Amino acid sequence: MSNNVIGTIYALAAFISWGLLPLYWKLLQQVPSSEILAHRVFWSFVLVSALLLLKGQWAALKQTLSVKKNRIPLLLSTMLISVNWFLYIWAVNANHIVEASMGYYINPLFSVFLGVVVLRERLNFWQLVSLVIAAGGVLMITVEYGKFPWIALTLALTFGLYGLAKKIMAVDALIGLGLETACVAPMCLAYIVFRQFQGVGSLGTVSLTITLLLVFSGVVTAFPLLWFAQAAKKIPLSRVGFIQYVSPTLMLLLGVIIFKEPFTKVHLISFGCIWCALVLYSFSHTAFLNNRQPKRFNNAS
Repeated sequence: MSNNVIGTIYALAAFISWGLLPLYWKLLQQVPSSEILAHRVFWSFVLVSALLLLKGQWAALKQTLSVKKNRIPLLLSTMLISVNWFLYIWAVNANHIVEASMGYYINPLFSVFLGVVVLRERLNFWQLVSLVIAAGGVLMITVEYGKFPWIALTLALTFGLYGLAKKIMAVDALIGLGLETACVAPMCLAYIVFRQFQGVGSLGTVSLTITLLLVFSGVVTAFPLLWFAQAAKKIPLSRVGFIQYVSPTLMLLLGVIIFKEPFTKVHLISFGCIWCALVLYSFSHTAFLNNRQPKRFNNAS
């Protein structure tokens, strides 16, 4: 198969996996979100460490950490992804999947905003219009629905800034995940052990199925990230940009159809604005590339 086909398969695998993750976290609903996060980080670290050993990349990890300019972005990316993961798990198990999906619809547009403001990248007229339309959709659900979409905005903010930090650091996906999980894995392990000694930990008190799901949370975290990295290497980022909307679309469908979360007319109008903005931006971006203008900032994390 050609690189285009292989890359597209990798991208679909990554974004379909992320879109279906709410089903996985729902199975762990009896476990507190903080403990799920601790297991997710710790077992991700164990898995990534094993992969780094198998690939002989421990030296590259140490070399990356020895570069001073990587340390601050690494610290920031670790903090941001930890907050993002915790809020996402909590939102799913607190029946806020629809709002969480909105966050991941907004995220690519927020990444564009960061590219303009932080990296001084340029937008054409229609790309700017798409950002205004998306902002209008978020403002509408805030004013008309009477509820500030803090979950959606926080998810978009943390993941967008995480992408910016990763772009500044520019390291291999596996090494980057290894560094990020290594920073917080000791604290996560300490938290797991503390809860066990307090008699409120899940290990030994839940079913074998739940225990295995906690352990395999590292697998469902690491592999989609690695698939995404492979996709980004093999196909244009503009194509990745189209495919990435598979994830929040699946989340939205799960929230409305499977878990019966409310989806009002205000939701429909607000999401409609965001969908229109995404379509407009995607097509204007393709035209922009064809005209050989400077590329926009893409969140590849």
